[in-house]
Amino acid sequence: MPSILQSIRGATLPEFLTIGHVTRDLRPDGSFSLGGTVTFAALTAYRLGLVAAVVTCADAELLAELPARLPEIGLAANLSPATTAFVNTYHEGFRTQYLRARAGMLSPEHVPELWLNTPVVLLGPLAQELSPSLVRLFPHRPAVIVAATPQGWLRRWDEDGRVWPTPWTAAGEVLPLLDVLILSHDDLLPFADGNRADADAILTRWSMQVPLLVATDGRHGASLFQHGNIEKFPAYPSNEVDPTGAGDVFAAAFLAHFHRHGDPRQAIDFANCVASISIEHEGTTGIPTMDMVKERMKRSEIR
Repeated sequence: MPSILQSIRGATLPEFLTIGHVTRDLRPDGSFSLGGTVTFAALTAYRLGLVAAVVTCADAELLAELPARLPEIGLAANLSPATTAFVNTYHEGFRTQYLRARAGMLSPEHVPELWLNTPVVLLGPLAQELSPSLVRLFPHRPAVIVAATPQGWLRRWDEDGRVWPTPWTAAGEVLPLLDVLILSHDDLLPFADGNRADADAILTRWSMQVPLLVATDGRHGASLFQHGNIEKFPAYPSNEVDPTGAGDVFAAAFLAHFHRHGDPRQAIDFANCVASISIEHEGTTGIPTMDMVKERMKRSEIR
């Protein structure tokens, strides 16, 4: 049975639920920042005005700290012998990543029954911790958005913990269960010999199996794929300090806007703006409020 580590303040049901591992993102001095798709996505949804919640697992030490680190977020947390931990280094826009520890798998029984009715669900695997059986917990329903960021299904790691790309073997099984797939264009380049046109071909093929597919591409912006058709949207100018979590922030911002307004094109522009702000500070500190986003979008229109 799931353990509710922190109840949702002022509500019984979240508006935005994200499922996956929280992480320790390790620094060279031995300290860490709290990371993981669920961390960045839940904080983004919250700062944009949605009631947010997380389903995750971690060790006892981190679980004791989690309510203070995510004070406004509903938490269903399951005890694991370890917490997923990564070391990330960046060079000329490319990341080298090592997996230093891994929490346990997340299963359907880890999700509180009441939270199954959440209108926006984001599956955020990081280290192969979510199975298709968990995706099936959220069948297609009107006014409900089930989305995934599949980076954790596109990773393997060697004996040293070095993270490498691996094909998403369950794509054909999972994609028809989703309403939205959001991923980085770079996630597919290893499977296309670095050729962007070939990566687009993979995305186009996947877009025939899911209603909406959004691919981010850093300073080049993002693309919307709908049943094989592609539209491109420019990025907002930004002074990059820390790109960690930018894709997760983008995903949550897209889903928040799409949930409220139903227009995927406007949602991509909005998410591009939110992500451009988030990378101007370290970690989660740059995730903006709605007022900050509106101000940047207004300045962009003036220009």
